[in-house]
Amino acid sequence: MIFSTTPSIEGRAISEYKGIVVGEAILGTNIFRDMFAGIRDIVGGRSGAYEKELAKARQIAFTEIEQRAVELGANAVIGIDIDYEVVGKDGSMMMVSICGTAVVLA
Repeated sequence: MIFSTTPSIEGRAISEYKGIVVGEAILGTNIFRDMFAGIRDIVGGRSGAYEKELAKARQIAFTEIEQRAVELGANAVIGIDIDYEVVGKDGSMMMVSICGTAVVLA
C-alpha cells in the first residue's frame, strides 16, 4: 500500500478512485494522567511517553485506512490528512484521525 499526502503519485497514473477512507484512534484519560504523573519522562520540554502513545495511535489509524482501502480494492491512499483533536469531557482524551482517497494506481 502506498500512502501519500499529495494528490497523485509521481510516475503513476490513477486508473480508479475508490472513495474516501478514514482511520481513527483515541487516547484515553489514563494516558494523560500517567504522563503528567511521570514528569521525570520530560526531557528538554518533550515527553517520551506521550510521543510514544501518539505514534501508537497514528499507527492504529494508518492500519485502519489501509484495511479500508484494501476492502475497496485500492493499492494506494492519496491526499492524506492527519488531524489531532482534544475530545471528551474536560478535554480528557486525544483523537488522531487520518483520512485520504483510496485509489488504484496503474
